[in-house]
Amino acid sequence: MKEIQRAEDIWRGVQELGFLPFFQNGIKGFSVEEWTPRQLWFSEREPGPWEWKGPVIRMGECFYGKFFAGKAGFVSREWFPAFANYRRDGYDFDALYEDGKAARKDKYIYDTVAENGSLLTGELKKKCNYGKGGNKGFETIITRLQMETYLVVEDFEYMRDKAGNTYGWGVARYSTPEKLAGEGFLSGEYKKEPEESRRAVHGHMKKLFPEASEKQLLKLFR
Repeated sequence: MKEIQRAEDIWRGVQELGFLPFFQNGIKGFSVEEWTPRQLWFSEREPGPWEWKGPVIRMGECFYGKFFAGKAGFVSREWFPAFANYRRDGYDFDALYEDGKAARKDKYIYDTVAENGSLLTGELKKKCNYGKGGNKGFETIITRLQMETYLVVEDFEYMRDKAGNTYGWGVARYSTPEKLAGEGFLSGEYKKEPEESRRAVHGHMKKLFPEASEKQLLKLFR
């Protein structure tokens, strides 16, 4: 990794490493946070890592979501199938639900996103009745569905002022990796045992970070 100064540097890091958590974790040097100068995180004069997430996603060849111990990060298109097969334990979502391994509320949110193609956070909450007096636990479910790789963040959208300038925090738009990459994107990896995909992911990481322990890898990748 080289010092991150712009969105393109993050994208390049994702392609080179295959996986790139946004925040610092147990593996030294394995995050956007550690490679980005502190002054760029909350600069009022120029965009920084918070604003770069959407542009990196739009460059393509990578996926973004809460993939690493419930925290956000990127996975390259090359490595996502193995990562998903490992995380999903070989299940597509319908089979997961039919085998009693997914809750009804998880299915409702997943199906709502899949049926609509993509939805902003507010739209998804409204359609699934997560508001005042409605269902509870939205953040827990949406994080779990990302950790399981069934949902990803397609982009971030911002409010605009009268001059057309964006402001505030970006709102996540959720979609499925199959919608973004094609229905057959993961089918080849599904022919492999999840354990084979796990070994591939962990083996790749050990080559990049030989000092990483199995415990650290399991914390981030299981």
